[in-house]
Amino acid sequence: MADAGAAGSRPPFPPFDETTARQKVQAAEDAWNTRDPIRVSLAYTPDSVWRNRDTFVTGRAEIVAFLASKWERELDYALRKSLWGFWENRIAVRFQYDWHDRDGQWWRSYGNELWEFDRNGLMRRREASINDLRIDESERRWFGPRPDDERGPGHEIPLR
Repeated sequence: MADAGAAGSRPPFPPFDETTARQKVQAAEDAWNTRDPIRVSLAYTPDSVWRNRDTFVTGRAEIVAFLASKWERELDYALRKSLWGFWENRIAVRFQYDWHDRDGQWWRSYGNELWEFDRNGLMRRREASINDLRIDESERRWFGPRPDDERGPGHEIPLR
């Protein structure tokens, strides 16, 4: 997501329609693929609350610390997100990302997220449920940020 403006806003703003919900999902995917914890944290309210698996995080400073630790463990992280649904100021997303650990074992992480935004388009709540599947390197699906020709409707991520 682009840097927040002086007013601390992040368009598009709720209430979302299909176009703006897809824009929000793609912007989140793009930001997370930078693996820059500070940049990612700016898309969240200063007091944003998260549940990520079994970890609870509150506020941007904890978001930055959480993401820095995550990307120290999850190497060569490459993410895809897909809009699942939306309503007013909420978006549901499913996602997958490939990564490897320090021992060279590759993983695909599958998950679902529920997002809630404030009126300025900043995410104030994120709940993520994630499962990890051991894969061979030859089974990798994602190799970096999504290319331009794979953006937009019609480029959903496969279930398997």
